[in-house]
Amino acid sequence: MAMKMSKITACDVTDCSYNQKQQCHALAITVGGPEPCACCDTYLHAAAKGGVADMTGSVGACKVDSCSYNTSFECSASTIKVGLHQGHADCATFKAR
Repeated sequence: MAMKMSKITACDVTDCSYNQKQQCHALAITVGGPEPCACCDTYLHAAAKGGVADMTGSVGACKVDSCSYNTSFECSASTIKVGLHQGHADCATFKAR
């Protein structure tokens, strides 16, 4: 069965350089960080905006083995949301196994 990259339907982390109008415009993000954090490792705070304006970001890799959507370190959720959690960007779709 072929997997599709999970799309990011919303991002509430408005100070991220890839965020434009609460949408992620990175080609792909990595979700990870030290477990159990489902941090967006791609988060970048910079003066300039980045990414590709006419596309919506996806999840390229997930390093959070304790997430039920993690299949061989790839995200199997159809879509995800990224939100601000305890001062950092997190995958708000995370669901423990």
